[in-house]
Amino acid sequence: MALLRITKPLVFTKSVRPINQVPLFQLIFYTHKSLLMQNLPVFSQILRLICTKSSASFSSPHGARITNALISIFTKQPFNLDNPELRNFGSMLTHGVVENVLNGLKSWKIAYRFFNWASEQGGFSHNCYTYNAMASCLSHARQNAPLSLLSKEIVNSRCAMSPGALGFFIRCLGSTGLVEEANFLFDQVKMMGLCVPNSYTYNCLLEAISKSGSIDLVEMRLKEMCDSGWAPDKYTLTSVLQAYCNARKFDKALSVFNEIYGRGWVDGHVMPILVLTFSKCGEVDKAFELIERMEDLGISLNEKTFCVLIHGFVQQSRVDKGLLLFRKMQKSGFAPGVSIYDALIGGLCARKETEKALHLFSEMKELGIDPDIQILSKVIPYCLEEIDIHRLIEERQEDLDMEARILLYNSILNGLVNSKSVDKAYYLLRAMMGGNYTDNVQVDKFFMVKEMVRPDSTSFSIVIDGLCNTGKLDLALSLFGDMVQIGCKQNISLCNNLIDRLSNSDRLEECYLLLKEMKGSGFRPTQFTHNSIFGCLCRRVDVAGALDMVREMRVHGHDPWIKHYTFLVKQLCKQKRSAEACNFLAEMVREGFVPDIVAYSAAIDGFVKIKAVDQALEIFRDICARGYRPDVVAYNTLINGFCKVRRISEAHDVLDEMVAKGLVPSVVTYNLLIDGWCKHGEIDQALNCLSRMVGMEREPNVITYTTLIDGLCNAGKPDDAIHLWNEMKGKGCSPNRISFIALIHGLCKCGLPDAALLYFRKMAEKETPDTIVYVALVNSFISNEKPTLAFELLKEMVDNEKFPNPLDKNDLPLREAILELAEDANTSANIKNLIAEGRIPAIVCPSDVGSRGG
Repeated sequence: MALLRITKPLVFTKSVRPINQVPLFQLIFYTHKSLLMQNLPVFSQILRLICTKSSASFSSPHGARITNALISIFTKQPFNLDNPELRNFGSMLTHGVVENVLNGLKSWKIAYRFFNWASEQGGFSHNCYTYNAMASCLSHARQNAPLSLLSKEIVNSRCAMSPGALGFFIRCLGSTGLVEEANFLFDQVKMMGLCVPNSYTYNCLLEAISKSGSIDLVEMRLKEMCDSGWAPDKYTLTSVLQAYCNARKFDKALSVFNEIYGRGWVDGHVMPILVLTFSKCGEVDKAFELIERMEDLGISLNEKTFCVLIHGFVQQSRVDKGLLLFRKMQKSGFAPGVSIYDALIGGLCARKETEKALHLFSEMKELGIDPDIQILSKVIPYCLEEIDIHRLIEERQEDLDMEARILLYNSILNGLVNSKSVDKAYYLLRAMMGGNYTDNVQVDKFFMVKEMVRPDSTSFSIVIDGLCNTGKLDLALSLFGDMVQIGCKQNISLCNNLIDRLSNSDRLEECYLLLKEMKGSGFRPTQFTHNSIFGCLCRRVDVAGALDMVREMRVHGHDPWIKHYTFLVKQLCKQKRSAEACNFLAEMVREGFVPDIVAYSAAIDGFVKIKAVDQALEIFRDICARGYRPDVVAYNTLINGFCKVRRISEAHDVLDEMVAKGLVPSVVTYNLLIDGWCKHGEIDQALNCLSRMVGMEREPNVITYTTLIDGLCNAGKPDDAIHLWNEMKGKGCSPNRISFIALIHGLCKCGLPDAALLYFRKMAEKETPDTIVYVALVNSFISNEKPTLAFELLKEMVDNEKFPNPLDKNDLPLREAILELAEDANTSANIKNLIAEGRIPAIVCPSDVGSRGG
């Protein structure tokens, strides 16, 4: 795609630059140049067309008083629409007052409330300026729904609009992406004779459309603009360029660009549009070619565009072009900031071009730009060769003050740790401390620097964290103890980190020792400290130890974390120690803590799992009496418990209680009840539950339908099951593997293997059917005296390697089926062949099957 001038002109579309005063001034200047020269007062009126301020703005002290009073009334909380003062102001409204109130209200909600109130006042109707003031407020707040309604209200009210006012409102719609509304408003006011659009109005509309990427609509509107006698100007073509760029129509974009160029309209705004587009699309070379063409035209990029492009080039892994652009930026008189150096150094390091990265690093220091930790952290990980890090230390530290030197060393330590060279980081820290490494470690030149820097707390934190992360807790603890010896203060953060790591490694005794040392050093344990140890105790299911820690936390004003004591409760319940779990929660209450409902739900679930539903209900009633408001999950747990012990009516009562308390049952709630009724053989009740579920606007899911299909088949209603299957698919709920198994198995139980076979084939189109499905079909066809079909399915099952192993529950029913097929004249020879080939086990006689069953 060459950047040659395209001589054949296109019919162009338009768009306007983002709203700001300078482009709008220029637009008016181009559109009304002769008018401006003849009559400056008229020019002031033209400016008024594209703003929201009416000429009545604060035209009198009286108007100002009304404005301020209305702002005060509407912002006062609580707001009262029946405020007597408000009634008095209804008859005093003017367009200027309404506009000023809208502009003076900071909240769009209050502004919208005032706007609607004003609409209802007798003798007052909104004009284009009050509509625009409201539109401006809504667009800035990104409130699309009310802004869309407002555009329709303009049409319904038949409000006359000037071209500038219509353009302004369309800009508001375009800025929030309401392109359809912008087009509708434009067409309606034009058709109803409420406004005669001019070039500015068309430009505003084209700008809005260009952001949507609808090229066809842009071109249609441009043609309409030209047919109306309005010639495309610079801003029209700029928007068309933006539209084609957004749609990645590069050939058309280049044609528009060449047209702009031919008319002498190329400037520092037009060129970057194309350049940025090429950059975003990865066409870095073409973007750079355009930049060089800009230089030939004497057009310079602005600082922001330089920055965006450099970052873009680096992201496209074109650091070479990024560096060239960086030099152009410097020649243009801009001083690149830290973020530019950060991007380029990071890109060079990623390409292992450490010499260039270090050169840039040196350059920024010479320019007085201090590298931040981000730059240092990028340089160090890619300079792990001894010579590079040695140079970084030797060359840089002479130019740095002590604080900066420490930062440099800490960056090196951080880089070593991040690159998993934790041992090197450890030995470097030891060198910084002035001590020996170990007797068995050979010290290389990497650690022999001219002037070492004493480490600070951050140095120790970096290395200790690295050691902890690699499981070298003993070395970490040793370093922690050495901090004091070199006069470096330990801190609470390091203590907490070590205690947390020790607790996660189940080294509880050392946690307590470190906690004791903390207190002896004057450090007050934090909530994190205590909860780290508390978590270890809970993971150990040490109830007594956990309660002791709860008591210590109470003394320090700390709260035990929910996740820890909930885990303890769940573990106790899993070990069938639900009563102990309840006692633990009761002890927490006696210590002044209020356990979260999640923990109580876990305890209730524990009793449910051992089918001790009455105890679960007792806990539930007890927490309700103590002011807890159980959530849907807690109610579901209780409902599940009642369903498990076949007390479905009581489960239904819990549902009614749940709804009475204002909770909205979830899909899971209804699924539990439907499953309970189905397993209890009450299919009609299950269907009633489905109806209630739909009535509560809870969409049944695949589990709901599968449960009901299984229940209907078990109830001997296969036709209803198939009807429900079709309803499920009709509602866009795709059946899963379990759904197919339920329907196929159910139809087989109902003696309908032919119908089941149809769904079996549909299942096979998605996945290989399960063993249970094959067995059900084989047995069902045998029962229906269709042994040939039964054998075909048996053979298919063997071919698909779905024959059950001897421990599978499907093994015995299948062996019985094989025996029947072996005794049938139509299939006995085929069965013998499969046995002879070793593809199925031999069935000797009925007694063989019987002995296996026994």
